[in-house]
Amino acid sequence: MPGLLIIAHAPLASALYGVAAHVYPDGLTGLAALDVPPDWPVERVEQAAREALASVRDPQALILTDVFGATPCNVAQRLADGNEVRLVTGVNVPMMWRALSYLREPVDSLVTRAVAGGTQGVMQVAAQRPQNQTQSSRLHDQDHAHHQQ
Repeated sequence: MPGLLIIAHAPLASALYGVAAHVYPDGLTGLAALDVPPDWPVERVEQAAREALASVRDPQALILTDVFGATPCNVAQRLADGNEVRLVTGVNVPMMWRALSYLREPVDSLVTRAVAGGTQGVMQVAAQRPQNQTQSSRLHDQDHAHHQQ
């Protein structure tokens, strides 16, 4: 079963871990989070990331990072081999939940599911409530005539 490691700018990784614990309260074996403080040198981040990866890798792992090109992602690129350890950047809650839901699948499938969860979880939501209410729901609005001018 692949492990899952979140590496992100502090405090995002631990916040995502907390969200995961909220949804999976019976345990999060196979999940680790590494917050990257702004004052850590890259060498320290890499050492901490290697240790965190070793704690979840069995033998496969998926690393999720927040921003492509930033320190968490750059360090993760050094750890990901493209086979047993894979990397996806742009982590969000839907991506993490999808990955956690399918941790029993091989890492290639896990990558596909994580990316799908992350992209499907991003959408524009209408700024206003739609005006397609039925006639029966309008009957209960006593001031309806005053609002529709």
